[in-house]
Amino acid sequence: MPNPIVRPVRDALRRAAGNRDLRRRTPPAIRFDPAAAGTGTIYYLTPDEASPAGGIRVIYRHVDLLNAAGRAAAVLHDRPGFRVGWFANETRVVSARDVTLGTGDLLVVPEFYGPGLGALPDGCRTVVFNQNAYQTFDRVPFGTTGPGAPYAGVGGLEALLTVSQDNAALLRHAFPGLPVHEARVVVDERLFHPGDAPAGRRIGFMPRRRAREQEQLLHILRNRGVLDGWELVPIDGLSEAQTAGVLRTCAVFLSFSEREGFGLPPAEAMASGAYVVGFTGLAGRDFFDPAYCAPVAEADLLAFAVAVEDALRRHREDPAALTAAGRAAAKQIHARYHEDGLRQDLLAFYDTLRRPS
Repeated sequence: MPNPIVRPVRDALRRAAGNRDLRRRTPPAIRFDPAAAGTGTIYYLTPDEASPAGGIRVIYRHVDLLNAAGRAAAVLHDRPGFRVGWFANETRVVSARDVTLGTGDLLVVPEFYGPGLGALPDGCRTVVFNQNAYQTFDRVPFGTTGPGAPYAGVGGLEALLTVSQDNAALLRHAFPGLPVHEARVVVDERLFHPGDAPAGRRIGFMPRRRAREQEQLLHILRNRGVLDGWELVPIDGLSEAQTAGVLRTCAVFLSFSEREGFGLPPAEAMASGAYVVGFTGLAGRDFFDPAYCAPVAEADLLAFAVAVEDALRRHREDPAALTAAGRAAAKQIHARYHEDGLRQDLLAFYDTLRRPS
């Protein structure tokens, strides 16, 4: 007989977890003075998150490039003195508790804060930097919100900024009344590049995505004997430089991307010379070219297993050809996702926004 206590306790735990998540998605208090001109600074509000997160790395890079180009910008954390430390940076960082924005300033808010955007001060000029359009409506229940949620109640919202053609198309369709612009992601060639020698018989992957599908796939591959002689290399919890170093040693990379804003891990793997096999995560369609990688339709586990087996067979029969495909992928990624291009994207975007008279 079912225990009558179990379900209420389980439901209470779920509600508590949901409430904690909503609190995390509420932005810190932002001071705004409509009577002040401000300093003309672009403030990128950023969660105080110390563990590696690609979206935060992107924000820090935006601020660095804008300042280098002569546009005042700063990362806006909540806690005084907080700075991300898992990659080297000298980025300008300020605390929301120490800043008052004026009419000449601009607040850039990540899509993570979507459910809490109503807490932003009225009239503050705002851009939502949506790095994953597929998470736009997370924690924004259809039944208790109105048309245009979660952006309709943000009075100072001027535009949406995103990181891929795929996400830009989705946002334009979902919010036809808002301008949407793309600012490309950077894959740093100084870190992510092929090694001097061909990579070893190592298969890299990021274990945090689609864990159950990973288990299924690895069981299938092992049962068919195709992993014999290959080392599986889970890549997790490493610094940016350490990740790049590991990727250079992998001949093949398995992509478990899912509903991505861009899909940085497979792009970094390509840039490092690995032959990438797997899911595009939808946004990866921007750069998954069958000429130098093996894209797999979403959730098609059989196709994934067959594609991995084919890649390992190709490596066995002609390792130089697979290495050449990985290096061709690296050239394509480096040619498109670079800092000069992002700088141009950012300056063009911010030049489109109105300036207070």
